[in-house]
Amino acid sequence: ADNSAACVIKGEVDSISSLPDVILQHILFSFETKFAIRTSVLSKRWRHVWCNIPSLSFDDIKEADAINKALAKYTAPKMMDFHLKINKNNNVHHIKKWIEFAMSRNVENMSLDVLFRCKNIPRFSDINSYFKPLNHKLDFSDVIPGHGVSWTSLKKLSLRYCGLPDESAKILSGCPILECLTLYHCGKLNVLDLSKSLRLRTLEINSHIMIPGPTQIVAPHIHCLKLRNTQLPCTLVDVSSLTEAEVLDIIIFPLNMSLKADFLYATMLEMLKKLENVEKLTFSGGSLQNLSSIAEKRGVPFPMFKVKALTLKMEHFVISDIERMLQNSPNLKKLTVREKDNTRQGKYLDRHFARLESGSMVEIKR
Repeated sequence: ADNSAACVIKGEVDSISSLPDVILQHILFSFETKFAIRTSVLSKRWRHVWCNIPSLSFDDIKEADAINKALAKYTAPKMMDFHLKINKNNNVHHIKKWIEFAMSRNVENMSLDVLFRCKNIPRFSDINSYFKPLNHKLDFSDVIPGHGVSWTSLKKLSLRYCGLPDESAKILSGCPILECLTLYHCGKLNVLDLSKSLRLRTLEINSHIMIPGPTQIVAPHIHCLKLRNTQLPCTLVDVSSLTEAEVLDIIIFPLNMSLKADFLYATMLEMLKKLENVEKLTFSGGSLQNLSSIAEKRGVPFPMFKVKALTLKMEHFVISDIERMLQNSPNLKKLTVREKDNTRQGKYLDRHFARLESGSMVEIKR
């Protein structure tokens, strides 16, 4: 014990502290930013190590002063990622300054989450020309300037809780090379027209039972479509370039109970017809069961698919539904079944699929 104390008094360093800065910064890169910053109190050796890590994330810091102090000490000339989650109204007037700081470090990926509704978000017109990150994420419509944007280098955009009935066209026209668009709970966006987004390749829409998503989707240039918790009716007006689709948890019974069940069933079948030519398809177990149920109740044939790779994400499943899907996918080369839980049913999947002609291509992941 005395020897250990003597080592500390003499200022001897441990084996980790003796590593080069570049290695220590690589280690701190995997830490949350707040923990990386706290390493500065370990010793004089550690005081400035965190200041050159390539990523900063402030997702639960309530006081702007803490962020300002951290940025004042930050010395990295190049930043890979910068994430801000603003959860106090009195921090709003700092946003522009923080974004400009990230821009000055040539940030590649930036996200901004505003966790409250506020009418005082600063206008972005002054910094539109500086937007060069490949990925930008905004929360709430109040963050988005009504006069439009000019994000000419932006390739990825994510929007949450945004009411965009009129502003969407302005935003998308200001992102001419946008390749990936993700929407979370954008309930007021009834018609999503992406026909002028010529470079857009991936569209992801995450809805909620209380916040329905678009009822019409016009996206002739996308190659990949991901729909989660889609509430019917939802019409795929034009997805003619689609090669990959993911359909998870279609909600048949909407908030608008005046809609007739037959109409909703017909809408779902019509939507799935638009997916007949995709080569890579992912279904949830619930969506597959709904599809089987609709085909039986309406007395219509189960849709045919040209899919080559099929993934089923199952929580509860019926083997007959899976068999029907396989029978109606004559070009199928690979089936992947992903279990949400290691259920008792799942333990017998291998035995069930062994009876199928296509059993040799089945992959089960738990």
